[in-house]
Amino acid sequence: MGRIFEKRKDRMFARWAKNAKAFTKIGKEIAVAVKLAGPDPNNNPRLRIAIQTARSLNMPKDKVMAAIQRARSSKESGNLNELTYEAYAPYGVALIIESATDNPTRTVGNVRSILNYHGGSLASAGALDYIFQRRGVFSIIKPDLEIDQLELELIDSGLEDMQVYDDEVILQCKYESYNQLQKALEAKKIEIKSAALQRIPFSTVNLTEQQNEDVEKLIAELEDDDDVQHVYHNIDQ
Repeated sequence: MGRIFEKRKDRMFARWAKNAKAFTKIGKEIAVAVKLAGPDPNNNPRLRIAIQTARSLNMPKDKVMAAIQRARSSKESGNLNELTYEAYAPYGVALIIESATDNPTRTVGNVRSILNYHGGSLASAGALDYIFQRRGVFSIIKPDLEIDQLELELIDSGLEDMQVYDDEVILQCKYESYNQLQKALEAKKIEIKSAALQRIPFSTVNLTEQQNEDVEKLIAELEDDDDVQHVYHNIDQ
């Protein structure tokens, strides 16, 4: 699932790139990171990852620094709140929608409207959260190292699963081991393409091609909302 989410994210960023949404979303992530732990990347792991993600999207360095400074010197980061919504999509699909917003009333209204239009609905808090587990997922550039040895070394830092592909390696760990594994990768000077605390479903639902297309349209519209940062689902892919 970690690999699937990375590929979904690649498509998502490609879609956003057409109208600069990617930079807006990353700017919000930077603002939230600064709000939580300050503007110094050396002392703020979440900010380091946000900066790395910005680089992977070719966000100019001056725009990254401007986003940090803006979050530091204005009320932007202080007004942003991270809110999570649980929702039902058609065909029994569960959704977890993560947002960063300065106007929760606007955000929940937009999310509800999108869901209703596509035949979905908001769920009560806690109704669907149990379907997903929080996992740390890292996508790294395939290192010029012996993969088996690297895996053994990272197990001591919380690594639980490693998937090796031609162009990247996907690492997974428990929620509690996220910072520890990030520090281990940084200590080994391994380039992190992206990293996030994702929601991986314990079980999935099978859809027909048409059903999958219907739900994908819903998810894409949710992801295109300025306040929505991530959408997780339990579709079998």
